[in-house]
Amino acid sequence: MSDRAISTESFDAHALTDGGMGSARDFFELLKPRVMSLVIFTALVGLAVAPGAIHPVLAFTALLCIAVGAGASGALNMWYDADIDARMARTANRPIPAGRVTPGEAAAFGSILSVFSVMTMGVLVNWVAAALLAFTIFFYLVVYTMWLKRRTPQNIVIGGAAGAFPPMIGWAAVTGSLSIEPVVLFLIIFMWTPPHFWALALYRSGDYEKVGVPMLPVVAGAAATRRQILLYSALLVPVTLLPAALGFAGMLYAGAAAALGACFLWLAFSLWRSPAGAQDKAAKRLFAYSILYLFLVFSLLLAEKTLGLAPLQPILAL
Repeated sequence: MSDRAISTESFDAHALTDGGMGSARDFFELLKPRVMSLVIFTALVGLAVAPGAIHPVLAFTALLCIAVGAGASGALNMWYDADIDARMARTANRPIPAGRVTPGEAAAFGSILSVFSVMTMGVLVNWVAAALLAFTIFFYLVVYTMWLKRRTPQNIVIGGAAGAFPPMIGWAAVTGSLSIEPVVLFLIIFMWTPPHFWALALYRSGDYEKVGVPMLPVVAGAAATRRQILLYSALLVPVTLLPAALGFAGMLYAGAAAALGACFLWLAFSLWRSPAGAQDKAAKRLFAYSILYLFLVFSLLLAEKTLGLAPLQPILAL
């Protein structure tokens, strides 16, 4: 039996073949707009803090390409995962399992958008940014969705890299190259992803267990997951301070990021020590805060750039 077949038991195949040609809203839903909004914002920050200048039209084009590429990844992810989406309460009403869009329509839609976004980025902005965008789409679809998600509890740790590339793409759109600064922005999102997603997985573990996806709470249990969340949270906070330590963020960022990180650590610690009956509430609280946390950390970088605040002198040299 194939890895993909593990989640198709008791699955009604007609749900994926009937219907189709959904509304514009259904196709927009395929793009995972909530995920896309965070992708656009972190890409904007990468673009804004990059040295040099970019014409506003080209900046808008770059962000549009990143948004379309992210949406294409979401549509292709929904196409491949339609079998398990149909059996999970959180995803059962998505356009494909609900029968409003067929898998073929979603695959074609995602593929066309992928090619469009990469080619437009390359022709109108630069090919370094286009190559990074193409790799991001490939990584999310093939490495994470097709390979890691159904095979290993480390799926989020490794696969989370896909969501961490947008600020690097934004930086490359301006500079046509990469340096340590966009790599640090990548690392912030990369280290943020495990505690963010494992908090969700803790109170949705029944869904993942039902469809055979080896998320960490399913494979290792809740206690081990809470320990891993605390560990990654403890690693995340110092990483968020690297922009100040490396001299491309200022005092406002350093102070606020430290305070926000302390709150993140406290919530992770509270989840780690929470009794079984209070675990879901603590996990939901951390999950909700984690979204706000990442938005605020990147907002601070954008605010300092907009206000023209001077960065701190670097204390690390890489």
